[in-house]
Amino acid sequence: MMALAVFSYLAGSIPFGLLIGLAAGRDVRRAGSHNIGASNVWRLCGWKCGLATFACDFGKGLIPVLGLAPWLGGGLTPPLPGILAAAGAVAGHNFPVWLLFRGGKGVATSAGAVAGLMPWPFAAALAAFVAVVAIWRYTSLGSMLSSLVLVAAVFWLHPDPLGENLPLSLLALALAAMIFVRHRHNISRILAGTENRFPGPGREGGKEGPA
Repeated sequence: MMALAVFSYLAGSIPFGLLIGLAAGRDVRRAGSHNIGASNVWRLCGWKCGLATFACDFGKGLIPVLGLAPWLGGGLTPPLPGILAAAGAVAGHNFPVWLLFRGGKGVATSAGAVAGLMPWPFAAALAAFVAVVAIWRYTSLGSMLSSLVLVAAVFWLHPDPLGENLPLSLLALALAAMIFVRHRHNISRILAGTENRFPGPGREGGKEGPA
């Protein structure tokens, strides 16, 4: 169990956004939202770098759940290995030891982990995220609302969410709480009407970022 947590954390702690930004000639920690997530990389380095960052951050949530958990999770009752792998990967992204525990907001990595653990709730959350961003172009708002949809979908789609599937329900609640906490400054800007909108390809943006 300890090995699974450690390896998942180390996988999640790889700062792909920073590395991709540096390869493109920008330190994303020093501009925009100062965040290593995909939307800040998109704004500062272009949409190709942004999509690459999202894919890598998504993968470092998905791979521990689907790859490490079955291999290192022996002795744990399903789905506990996947939940432990998900928690480790998200913790690694948000608090990477390599960056003095100053990481991203965990949305893309959480999405990858949830996709591996709960495909249908993930699909519902993804649809909500896409709809919110398409209408209002706030990735922060999309991230927060989609996390609530994830919780609702887990309780709606999984039988016995407060019994047999309680671990999955608690994971969804924990991820939603984490996303809201990590976006607390975005909430203030949305309420003040100063939140910047997510740019399309080739467009510059402002201060907020989803991951």
